[in-house]
Amino acid sequence: MRKKPDKYIPALRYNWLTPIYDIIMKPMRESTFKNDLVNQSNIKKGDKVLDLGCGTATLTILLKKAYPDAEIRGLDGDEKILEIAKSKIEKKGLDIPLDQGMSFELPYKDNSFDIIVSSLMFHHLTLENKIPTFREIFRVLNDSGELYFIDFGNPHNALMYLISLIMRHWEETPDNIKGLLPQMFLNTGFNKLEEIKKYSIIFGTIYLYRVQK
Repeated sequence: MRKKPDKYIPALRYNWLTPIYDIIMKPMRESTFKNDLVNQSNIKKGDKVLDLGCGTATLTILLKKAYPDAEIRGLDGDEKILEIAKSKIEKKGLDIPLDQGMSFELPYKDNSFDIIVSSLMFHHLTLENKIPTFREIFRVLNDSGELYFIDFGNPHNALMYLISLIMRHWEETPDNIKGLLPQMFLNTGFNKLEEIKKYSIIFGTIYLYRVQK
């Protein structure tokens, strides 16, 4: 396998911001769009579900509470943020395994999951790592598996467009803001991509998508 670039972008770009990640996320309508993702995710009893790029496990915990009979687990590449996630899970008294690993080299066998969810993770990936990540998602989903994700996309009004001019220089958002992610997924082999909802947040327009294998 071709060696991927070593560049790694933490949740808020800088490691020193990681401890205050949850505080910064609150004014970004996090509870609204993450609860929508949970409600749309079509998880059934016994399903194996991966929260890809789980961060501090806010979404992972919501999923486990909503679907206690599903097998929920999280994965993130950031050791420090996983420590925060583990602490939050323990305080809630939940049993949710967490793995450390990179999205473009998932540590799971083929067809391991029924559902994969992801929230605001793909814009952290360099262009070189986006396509391998999408291929890995395709590989570890079962034949009828689905991906539900939220991330930045095309600005849908003048204000969001002005914000996007700044965001284009922040992290790895240009592919997202240009609206390239949907076609990237379809080019990777996925059968169908559906836009479910869009949201205006202080950093731009984010979209909730369903992708079917």
